[in-house]
Amino acid sequence: MAPAMHYQEVENRQTMLRISVDDRGTAIHLKLEGKLKGIWVTELEHCWRSHSAGVPRRDIVVDLTDTDFVDLTGKYLLTLMHQRGVKFIARSPLMKDLLAEIVRTESEMNQYSTTGGQKE
Repeated sequence: MAPAMHYQEVENRQTMLRISVDDRGTAIHLKLEGKLKGIWVTELEHCWRSHSAGVPRRDIVVDLTDTDFVDLTGKYLLTLMHQRGVKFIARSPLMKDLLAEIVRTESEMNQYSTTGGQKE
């Protein structure tokens, strides 16, 4: 299958999320532009899962540089993606803080599970 770059757009009257997929290099890059919320979370999950199912397995990088909002459902998906080895790019303080929180939350969950349910 030839490498490709394509775009997916999901929109309604109020907002739009653009997911640009670039699989021309050694990693698959998903660039998000807009707000990650509501039905757009499902769209990102579908896009991520369809691209991560390939053989041979390739790294996936999600670029949040042009993402200006993530709702709670989106945060849960990004957390799951991080747990599955997805890498992230963020430049804005908002997205950097969100990613730091995701990493911190995962670290706390791992600490909790390794102590037999007792928080250290």
